[in-house]
Amino acid sequence: MPDTPSPTSDITVTVNGRTHRRSVPARRLLVDLLREDLALTGTHVGCEHGVCGACTILIDGQPARSCITLAVQADGAEITTVEGLTPDDGLTPMQRAFADHHALQCGFCTSGLLLTLAAADPDDHPTDADIRNLLGGNLCRCTGYQHIINAVNQAWNR
Repeated sequence: MPDTPSPTSDITVTVNGRTHRRSVPARRLLVDLLREDLALTGTHVGCEHGVCGACTILIDGQPARSCITLAVQADGAEITTVEGLTPDDGLTPMQRAFADHHALQCGFCTSGLLLTLAAADPDDHPTDADIRNLLGGNLCRCTGYQHIINAVNQAWNR
């Protein structure tokens, strides 16, 4: 029996301020659209089950796992990837703090952490425990997390 072609859908997404129109197979994952079709490789593929957080992006300002989100689900959405966080004139305060505190080592989890933090509200004055809870869905196998907590505190002027 020959393979039946997957049905496609036309979608429009705005990624990092730029609008893209694509015809995508119904089962195409958003992470694959970002990495393969749009060459935005800062979004990483880790567990492919939505557990590790490496694929975290922002969809309409909210953190989402792009490895378990279908591209068609993002039709009409505003998406931010790690490439969209960095201003033209350098690093964000959080990115600078990550560098200052060695909060990244291999860097695999970093984009997901940065996007999760970008959606957070530092005006809520989170404690270290609150920050750990906020980042509970982002796994890091290198830093032991304390460097990340220190970086967040620096960036949020605490």
